[in-house]
Amino acid sequence: MNYDLSQLPERTPKPREQGYTMMMDKGMSLREVEDFLEVASPYTDIVKLGWATSYVVPNLKRKLEIYREANIPVYFGGTLFEAFIIRNQFDDYRRLLDTYGMEYAEVSDGSIDLNHDRKCEYIRELSKDVRVLSEVGSKDAEKIIPPYKWIAQMEAELAAGAIKVIGEAREGGNVGLFRSTGEVRSGLVEEILTKIPSEKILWEAPQKAQQVWFIKLLGANVNLGNIAPNEVVSLETIRLGLRGDTFSHFLDMDAVDPMFHPAAKTSKPGTSMPRG
Repeated sequence: MNYDLSQLPERTPKPREQGYTMMMDKGMSLREVEDFLEVASPYTDIVKLGWATSYVVPNLKRKLEIYREANIPVYFGGTLFEAFIIRNQFDDYRRLLDTYGMEYAEVSDGSIDLNHDRKCEYIRELSKDVRVLSEVGSKDAEKIIPPYKWIAQMEAELAAGAIKVIGEAREGGNVGLFRSTGEVRSGLVEEILTKIPSEKILWEAPQKAQQVWFIKLLGANVNLGNIAPNEVVSLETIRLGLRGDTFSHFLDMDAVDPMFHPAAKTSKPGTSMPRG
């Protein structure tokens, strides 16, 4: 960091297993990737090439090389996995991962109806070669999955070999974990946390209010994903209590200047001064 400040929450060091920031690359150019890494590389743990953008984006190999040179792993979005599965091309998908030297893969069923036992079998097979992130939840806003099913699927997918489970929200943050307005389904999240360790969950939270909510609930080292490139640095300041939304959340109020204590702030200015 550029200077010292006290009373900041401790961030887990990279490479970390908890406190992930997953950035979503929706088709950035090579120059954009280089510019992004210049400022945000220290705060980015992993990059997802959103849905199937890797199929159409030019210079894919060079883009992957640039991220790897910055020691930031990359994976293809789960929708690409689903596109291969629905076409009965699982072996082709595995060859694709090998061709591009991918160390991570996402298994999801947000756009297709995939038998859950079959999904877990895909996780088991892929986890022999790569680190698997599995996504739970539907991209269909009309499909409401009850909490017990979220929990059962997350437990089964972790047991099958996923290193983390992803809570679905799409890039807009308006399905799955969230209502169409972007409001967190807080009861769902809290029930999931009764059974699934928070460090095993990567919460998709593209909106600032959603990021703030999770940080206040689970601390600076909560795993958050689907973060836009230009929001990664902003998110880091939210994690550290250096933006208004979390400014006082991590402060020990007994250790700050007394003039900022609640009692001092509620007293009326000038009342202790003698009248002239």
